[in-house]
Amino acid sequence: LADPQGAAVILLPFLFSLFCRAVSGQIRYSIPEEMQRGSFVGNIAKDLGLDLKRLSDRGVRLVSRGKPQYFAFDYNSGHLQTTERIDREEICAGVETCVLHFEILLQDQLKVHGVEVEITDINDNAPSFLPQNLELKISELATVGSRFPLQRAQDPDLGINSLKSYQLDNNRHFFLDIQTGPDGVKHLELVLEKSLDREEQATHTLILTATDGGDPVQSGTAQIRVIVEDANDNAPVFSQPVYKANILENQPKGTTVATVKATDLDERINKEIKYSFRKITEKASHIFQLDSRTGDITLVRNLDYEESPLHEMEVQASDGGGLFHLSKVVIAVKDMNDNAPEIAISSLISSVPEDSPPGTVIALLNVHDQDSGENGEVTCSIPSSLPFQLKKSFENYYSLVTDRALDREQEAAYNITVTATDHGAPPLSASATISLQILDTNDNPPRFEQAAYTGYVRENNPRGASILSLQASDPDWGENARVTYSLLLPLLPGGEGSESPVSSSISIHSESGAVYALRSFDYEQLRELRFQVQAQDGGSPPLSTNVSVTLWILDQNDNSPEILYPASRSDGSTGVELAPRSSEPGYLVTKVVAVDADSGQNAWLSYQLLKATEPGLFRVGLQSGEIRTARSVLDKDALKQSLVVLVKDNGQPPLSASVSVTVVLADSLPQILSELSSLSASAAAAAGGGGGAEPQPGLTLYLGIAVASVSGLFFSFLLGLLALRLRRWRNSPLLESGASGNFSGVPVSQFVGIDGVRAFLHSYSQEASLTAGSRKSQLHFPQPNYSNTLSSQKSCDVKDPFLLGEEIIGNKEDGAPSQVS
Repeated sequence: LADPQGAAVILLPFLFSLFCRAVSGQIRYSIPEEMQRGSFVGNIAKDLGLDLKRLSDRGVRLVSRGKPQYFAFDYNSGHLQTTERIDREEICAGVETCVLHFEILLQDQLKVHGVEVEITDINDNAPSFLPQNLELKISELATVGSRFPLQRAQDPDLGINSLKSYQLDNNRHFFLDIQTGPDGVKHLELVLEKSLDREEQATHTLILTATDGGDPVQSGTAQIRVIVEDANDNAPVFSQPVYKANILENQPKGTTVATVKATDLDERINKEIKYSFRKITEKASHIFQLDSRTGDITLVRNLDYEESPLHEMEVQASDGGGLFHLSKVVIAVKDMNDNAPEIAISSLISSVPEDSPPGTVIALLNVHDQDSGENGEVTCSIPSSLPFQLKKSFENYYSLVTDRALDREQEAAYNITVTATDHGAPPLSASATISLQILDTNDNPPRFEQAAYTGYVRENNPRGASILSLQASDPDWGENARVTYSLLLPLLPGGEGSESPVSSSISIHSESGAVYALRSFDYEQLRELRFQVQAQDGGSPPLSTNVSVTLWILDQNDNSPEILYPASRSDGSTGVELAPRSSEPGYLVTKVVAVDADSGQNAWLSYQLLKATEPGLFRVGLQSGEIRTARSVLDKDALKQSLVVLVKDNGQPPLSASVSVTVVLADSLPQILSELSSLSASAAAAAGGGGGAEPQPGLTLYLGIAVASVSGLFFSFLLGLLALRLRRWRNSPLLESGASGNFSGVPVSQFVGIDGVRAFLHSYSQEASLTAGSRKSQLHFPQPNYSNTLSSQKSCDVKDPFLLGEEIIGNKEDGAPSQVS
């Protein structure tokens, strides 16, 4: 017989690997069996369009489904090679077409390509008989033409390499008859050609040769020993030509699978029947055992549907006389759901950015179940609450992809449990957990705790004092969540060279958000600061949020009251106020007008009379500052009355100022002069009595005041009256409308704001009229006429009460008070 290895070498050039792409996208190759290790299968790099220079980087990997891997990928040549000798009969016994399946996994592309390699048969197996020595007992009474079945030879090769013919060596008594059944199987029968004579020859030895159709031809032989026995004219007969049994693969050892039964009509020893396997595969011989006496076929090893779903064997019933009968036993193994699905993670990405688009591949999974039918059908699933889904990519491969947008701030990591469940009853399942980290992107700007901030600080604060603190949070992570603070300075009309009061007044700590004062604030100069603070994260690009901040400066009692009227002159005097001696109690002499630069209760002023020449003659309004007569003027009351008025605010502690007011009591100018003359005479007498000294300075002062007052008042009155008449005559319609538009409903006394300070301001004017008497002129002082005026905070020039200026008259005509700033 020829060497099988030599046959493989001869066939190799003719059966060199061919490949073609299947309709399903798989790559198919064909190689003969028994090739040397490292033999060329196909140029897989060329067929997949791979670049040889980048093969090691692409991560090409061969994946098989739990079976031995017979092939390897050469990264240098891009060829698919064998890793060992492949015996087709070992891996595909009884299968006409032997195909090995595996997948080529390109890990960098997360792609899978199916590969099929067909293993073609070579004539590497010679026909053989099992057993090689056969023994037949034939009665000498057997008639010519009697037939005796013989065991067929076995050849695991297929096609032309399989069993082709039988030949029996030359003898005088027997010849070989081959019958082909409906299933194409050849049945061998030894036919008696010449009667036997045990006395002549008790045994006959025959050689049966089986040959195949390979090139070169291989053959096998069996020795048949024919023992001639005495007459036994009835052979055993089986009750069924074929025994069929179905058994579950999970049946325990010792289970009776089937029972064969044969009968024999002979008597005594020729009736005793023994059962035996006539034809059985080696694998089945280790699983089943036949009781030669009872015919029971039992299990001696566990069944496995996945190894072999069907077992066929022949049993023989032989009697004591050497006659026998054959029957066929077919045992079908029913699959049980005894294999749970298997999950293999072929490729995995452990982390993805949160801004990954839907459809991003996370992992590539392979699912396999060794069971068949519904027991082998597998369904993969993941929890529906997760933002992922499984997509079937190729056969039993699944891709785990993102289903929707991810948000690290909601979920920073996922443990994805993939469950594979078969369709068996009961179903079996397996699970695998994939851990996935979500990487942060800067998709959230900082957020302040408040929509707007308001702070308060008292004036005269120390430099560097903390005013308020702002806080912003960012739900991102790491550098994307690091928040820094800065001031947004407003643009000034002066351009880049102009300095904002915000930049010179406050600063903000870039890390903590604390706002500090750079200088001491003055409420009277600055009431509030409005600015914006920006919170910016450390992402790339950075995101920011602005918030408005209002800082209110709170007032302190740091300003004393300022007396506007009567105004002090350079020599310290305040002028003289006139009051008629005939005035009734409550007569308004004058009014002390004062303001306070502070605000609130720090600017609430009160007036009180500290000192007076005649206590009880005058009183001062506590809130108004009006100096009025408290009683009627008596003859004994001195002409000149000196008053000291104290103005005090309501702060804590309170601040105050005082002013001296001189009031002259007289009804007419001659009376003033007379009084002054008497005062001068008294003063002179007192001076003469004292040694002839010079007149007292007081007399000269009073005379000068009287003359100046009368002259100024007279000329002012004439000029004012003339200007008033002319103006009323020219602007009478305008004056009427202006008066109605500006003074409607305005009270005599009202609050006026001076830099936020409210104060009562009143100015007073008196009209003077000059009447002619019989011999002398008299100057009368009627009741004063009051009007509301506003004076400046910085300076207030109040006219002498004896003078009625044109400016005062003009203001009264216009009806518009001047605003104090």
